Amino acid sequence: MTQFLIFAVLLTVIIHTAETLSYSVRYAGVRMNKIAIALSLTGIIVLVSRTANMVQGPLTGHIVDIAKKDSSIPLLNYLRIILLGGSLGTLIAIGLFPTFTALFARIISKLEIQGSVPRLLGSVTIAQLKNTPKYVKRPRLGLHAIRYLDIPKRLIATNILVTGIYTTGVLATLYAGYKHPEHGMAISQASGLINGIATILLTVFIDPQLGLITDKATVSQEHRSRLGKVYMMLMGSRFVGTLLAQFLIVPAAWFISLAVRVIL
Repeated sequence: MTQFLIFAVLLTVIIHTAETLSYSVRYAGVRMNKIAIALSLTGIIVLVSRTANMVQGPLTGHIVDIAKKDSSIPLLNYLRIILLGGSLGTLIAIGLFPTFTALFARIISKLEIQGSVPRLLGSVTIAQLKNTPKYVKRPRLGLHAIRYLDIPKRLIATNILVTGIYTTGVLATLYAGYKHPEHGMAISQASGLINGIATILLTVFIDPQLGLITDKATVSQEHRSRLGKVYMMLMGSRFVGTLLAQFLIVPAAWFISLAVRVIL
């Protein structure tokens, strides 16, 4: 059981690290004024995240199956530990943000020359890989540096909420199925009830605001110079959102089970 939990946590770390590092791709694209190329590279980030998610889902489901057979297993505590993996992954991404911004800037410039990702990968040499450590940079942003950023408070609050909902969505569904095995199959298909709310909030409140902030940075040097701090603030709000998921998992599981019973 312990090994399954460890693997589930590690995969959760990978998922959240990859998703949060998508900000570094955007930032590198804005700094180089090649945002379209940068956005095309986010598919690589999505691929890493979804691949880890494909393995993590069944693995977590297996932990729930074991808990159904052994009532002494504290399943909720195990799920909370998995949620902590999301917080850890987000913190890792925040620490790696300057480094990956520099790396993706180099990748974007190489991609523009090579013309495709396969050619880009084929052009990588051992010597270039050995030079990778020179891109390593330490994050230097303190709270005093982000205090006066003109970021809508609603954007920060919504980002926290959306991250919390997304982080807990699947795990809350599994927990709801564990608590109500009589509707287990129906509940297992109901994660969209939670994630759908997050998607609506993301589409209506976050994506347009993030697009406006990024667009301003592409045309204004003043906005461009502080965009990295804006992204750090958004990543920080994602971290808070992963902590919020700890408090949302039980209410979310209750909501899912209630909604399924109403539907049936």
